Amino acid sequence: MSYDKELDAAKNAASLAARLCQKVQKALLQADVQSKSDKSPVTVADYGSQAVVSVVLQKELGSASFSLVAEEDSGDLRNEEGKATLQRIMKLVNETLASDGTYGTAPLSEEDVLAAIDSGRSEGGPSGQHWVLDPIDGTKGFLRGDQYAIALGLLDEGKVVLGVLACPNLPLSSLASHNLQDDQDKVGCLFYAQVGSGTYMQSLDGSTPIKVHVTDLDNPEEASFFESFEAAHSLHDLSSLIAKKLGVKAPPVRIDSQAKYGALSRGDGAIYLRFPHKGYREKIWDHAAGYLVVAEAGGVVSDAAGNPLDFSKGRYLDLHEGIIVTNQKLMPALLKAVKESLNEKASSL
Repeated sequence: MSYDKELDAAKNAASLAARLCQKVQKALLQADVQSKSDKSPVTVADYGSQAVVSVVLQKELGSASFSLVAEEDSGDLRNEEGKATLQRIMKLVNETLASDGTYGTAPLSEEDVLAAIDSGRSEGGPSGQHWVLDPIDGTKGFLRGDQYAIALGLLDEGKVVLGVLACPNLPLSSLASHNLQDDQDKVGCLFYAQVGSGTYMQSLDGSTPIKVHVTDLDNPEEASFFESFEAAHSLHDLSSLIAKKLGVKAPPVRIDSQAKYGALSRGDGAIYLRFPHKGYREKIWDHAAGYLVVAEAGGVVSDAAGNPLDFSKGRYLDLHEGIIVTNQKLMPALLKAVKESLNEKASSL
């Protein structure tokens, strides 16, 4: 089955949402330091991104059976304290949609924007089609002026069939080949994949797409690995134990968000490890799009026991321990190192 029409709509939706987020981030970074501890810019961008994606998908594909599993709902925006924030979101969403020229019919009202946000309340599940959205994946990266992603996937009968990652601050050239501080590098990547069709990358402003593939490295010692920037998101000490067992020489590359999945899909690194703290439940929107982008680029994504990820169980991914991502050649050695490290960690408690 082809999902070409859905993929086109998803690319448009994620690209427009990225435009909205870039505008907010730019204003945030120009603001004085005092206001940078303020979480409201990311709140505005989060809600605004979700509203834009919802509106674009429904305009392009119809709203009859539209189902979206997403992070935000409009509860806080409907009370008195949320009024000013809602005004800012409505203005941004309307400006963004109008800037494209395709969707700018009558401006959306506050109620339209709230309804668009609340269309993300679906529970997902094993039957039918459900869009899965993280409107800003990597909010801390967003606030720091660093990496974040708009991550949009489509489930069909419980399986991820397409994935789009818009990464506004990710360089188009490999992270391995340049200085992250170098302003000369062109940034803004759009990764997209459809089941059975491979993974492609283009610039967010629409360059010719190129097909990407994970690294074909088979020597763990030469592998570089990604992990979450924030120690709160993943157990860095466990990752370093695994790296040591594999003989990995390079230090980890720590970046926020599903931009890691995009970078890995084009061979920037070879391994991504994510071991959340005990009690944390992974949400499907944190991985659905990235999972397909890597899988269609020839990579393997599994839980720490080597089981495939199951996106059909609703809003959460119930996993064994964590998530590991690499290529087919490195996976056996990586799984062995993960298992040994988890056993050592358990016996030392």
